[in-house]
Amino acid sequence: MAVIHHTVLKPTKLELLTSWLPTRPWYRGGADRPRLTKAGGFRLDDPAGEVGIEFMVVTDASGPEPDAHLVPLTYRGAPLEGAEHALVGTMEHGVLGRRWAYDGCHDPVLQAQLTALVEGRAQAQAQSVSDTPDRDVLVSYTGAGPLPTGLTVSDDREGTALTAEGVTLLLHRALRPAPESPVTSPEGGVTGHVSGVWRTPDGALARGVFVSVRHSAPDA
Repeated sequence: MAVIHHTVLKPTKLELLTSWLPTRPWYRGGADRPRLTKAGGFRLDDPAGEVGIEFMVVTDASGPEPDAHLVPLTYRGAPLEGAEHALVGTMEHGVLGRRWAYDGCHDPVLQAQLTALVEGRAQAQAQSVSDTPDRDVLVSYTGAGPLPTGLTVSDDREGTALTAEGVTLLLHRALRPAPESPVTSPEGGVTGHVSGVWRTPDGALARGVFVSVRHSAPDA
């Protein structure tokens, strides 16, 4: 169970993301420097209690219309070997000291806990309260058998794909509100989803798909 420390971070998470987000192919903000606000998200627990796992939603007011982005992050007390390319930045935590913040899609601990969430073996936790489930995170999975391990990561304009053995977990980095609850459609290859909520700049509550699970049809 992760313990949430309400303390000072230098630089803040939003300050780190202000520099990092424009380097991503899926970033939809304007030409100006991002103007970010924390808008929602959830956490997952690391069973070993070593790595912080946060799925953060930020809204960006730098473009003609506000954009919402999903930013999965992991926080570690030491560098993750071989993940220099995924480092978002370092910050000083008022309780825990220096923390290394990573694009969590490249962190094996986040990958393992995300698959556990989809399979129903883990529960989403509140973003800012210790030991409190987040009931706004909805999960559906109709796939047969466990999801694969050893996921490879690729980014493009549409988001971040975690892929192995014909299965893709697509993280929708640029979020769009969905008017209704998403529906899985095995016939179309969609076997699961994770949806969540965030606050829009006008204070309204929006829901959208954070992660889609797709199974590729086997070769004939």
